[in-house]
Order: sequence, then C-alpha cells, then structure tokens
Amino acid sequence: MPEQETELKESDSGDVAPGAKEEILADAEQMPANAEAVPSRADFDKLKAERDQLLDRVARLQAEFENARKRAERERIDFREYATGSVVEQFLPVLDNFELALKSKGSAEQLRSGVELIVKQMEEILRQLQVNPVSAVGEPFDPRLHEALGSVERLDLPDQHVAEEVRRGYRLRERLLRPALVRVVSNPKQTNE
Repeated sequence: MPEQETELKESDSGDVAPGAKEEILADAEQMPANAEAVPSRADFDKLKAERDQLLDRVARLQAEFENARKRAERERIDFREYATGSVVEQFLPVLDNFELALKSKGSAEQLRSGVELIVKQMEEILRQLQVNPVSAVGEPFDPRLHEALGSVERLDLPDQHVAEEVRRGYRLRERLLRPALVRVVSNPKQTNE
C-alpha cells in the first residue's frame, strides 16, 4: 500500500482525475497486506466440499457405530435366550418325572424312591452344566463358601468346622452361585486351650 501512495504522489502532475486518487487509496486500504491469505473462490469451494465430505463421513460412522451397538445388544439378548432355553430344555424331563410322581398312587416308600431317582437325575444335569455342590460337612468354615446359620457345641469335631449342612451351596465352575447354609462347631475344649 505505501508503494501505491508513493506512485500516486509521484504521478500527481495532474494526469489523475481529482476523485480518482481517493478511490484508488480506498481500494488499496481494503486489500489485505498479504494478498495470498485470501483464498480464491475455487479454493474456498474445494475446502467447503472437503468439509462436507468429512461431516458426511462422520455422520455415517456414527450411524454405523449405533447400528453395531444395537446389533451387539440384540445378539447378546438372543444368546442369553438361547442359553436359557438350552438349560430349561434339560430340566423339562425332571419336571415331567415330578408330575408323574405326584400322580402316582404308590406307597410312601415308592414315592420316596421315585423322588430320589429324580434328585439323581437333576444332579446329573447340574454336573453336565458344570454346577457342583460346595463341600461343607467336616470342612473348615470358610465365609467365602459357607454362610453360618448358628453354632453347635460338639466335642467330637474340631472348632470352627462345619457340623451340619442346612442348605447345599453350589458353584458354576469356579464361581460361587450360592453359599452353603451351615451350622458351625463350637468345641469348648479347643476354645479354652
């Protein structure tokens, strides 16, 4: 800009119209100092198109992510229903046998032996599902595996061992499903020593 002003002053010999000088100066003031900083219309359109492409891509990725999340949730629910159905299917024969036992007209001893067979059938199904009982009677009391219902004074068993199992506990592989409900030995001879 200073160069243009200098040129105007030098050529101010009367060749320039009186209003033209001010108009040229005003145009020069509106131009940026670095003419390369202003992008051309083509560059602007190119950048705008690139931005629009990126926004469209982000929107598509968000939609794909949301669809994948919904699909994973549906698959998880389907798998859970399939697994539940598979387990329930194994227990249906047990239920059938209980219904047959209730309909039977046999003696109490026959009913008892039938129920014992049903229990064995259930235990076999649980074993196939890798569900095993928690060992309790005679074992040292372990609060991670046993839930104490009370204590029993006994001299024949060591102190803080399980004397009686009220309700059996179960594990699925290594995970505890429910603790065994037990009564714990309180041996006064060992407690006093």
